[in-house]
Amino acid sequence: MTAGTSTQVATQQDGLPTPQRYWAATTIWLALTLSVLDGSIANVALPTIAADLHAPAADSVWVVNAYQLAIVVSLLPMAAVGEMIGFRRVFQHGIIVFTLGSLGCTLAHSLPTLAFARAIQGFGAAGIMSQNGALVRFTYPSKMLGRGLGLNALVASAGAALGPTVASGILAVASWQWLFAVNVPIGIGACLLGRKSLPDNPKSGEFDLWGTLLNASMFGFGFIGIDLLTRGGNIWIGMATLAIGTTAAAGLFFHSRSQAEPIVPFDLLRNPVFSLSVATSIASFAAQMLAFVSLPFFFESALHRGQVETGLTVC
Repeated sequence: MTAGTSTQVATQQDGLPTPQRYWAATTIWLALTLSVLDGSIANVALPTIAADLHAPAADSVWVVNAYQLAIVVSLLPMAAVGEMIGFRRVFQHGIIVFTLGSLGCTLAHSLPTLAFARAIQGFGAAGIMSQNGALVRFTYPSKMLGRGLGLNALVASAGAALGPTVASGILAVASWQWLFAVNVPIGIGACLLGRKSLPDNPKSGEFDLWGTLLNASMFGFGFIGIDLLTRGGNIWIGMATLAIGTTAAAGLFFHSRSQAEPIVPFDLLRNPVFSLSVATSIASFAAQMLAFVSLPFFFESALHRGQVETGLTVC
């Protein structure tokens, strides 16, 4: 089935016909699993990566930070781009970028190179994560939309939970580079499968350049400023960086007030239930990531546990 046929089916009919729907769902699940899994799979190997690349433990955390920061900076702009050029197109390019980033991680021989490759992975993961829910809407008929979203949530949760276990299994038989190398053939397979199965969608909207720049500055400078302050280095540089992020946040707020469809919908935060739900989600995710990053160092350095045992314990 061609892309044009996919577009016609997805927009004129209610979802995709079978078996195309099954192949589209498989593509979405494969890509989503890769992006979620890589958010936690490297944590178990951080002590080993730091030792192998002769890097301080505190600096090795950027193997995780670079990936997460790239996702945070680009997730909302990519969601907006999907509305403009098509969810399918952004999703497919996200898989390609993620796969190339995985190859870069596999070949990295220094911590800066690995962190850079992880950032590339993060941008690809943002392309996947920002479109998967929208693709589900065009993949399933309306009467099955709840089931489709539920299955998507199940795949994402399972991927996050299985990350340390998968990492321990790989590290039991191979080096840490294979944590990223296994993504390459799976990413290629998902990309080829998606070319023939994923639905398209009607295009709308315009690219908000100022909103994108302010969004990237808000998250980028904000998180880097916090990192600089917590490391105990030059406090003035950290405060200046954090001030830039705060200024960008204020600018994005006032910029979004005049838009009908802003990148960051601040008006939704006026709803107490929604704002409390967002705050709870942020707090729980932050606590989870703090544990996932710190526990491997505690188990391997303080308790002298092996990588495999650490992975099974953390999960």
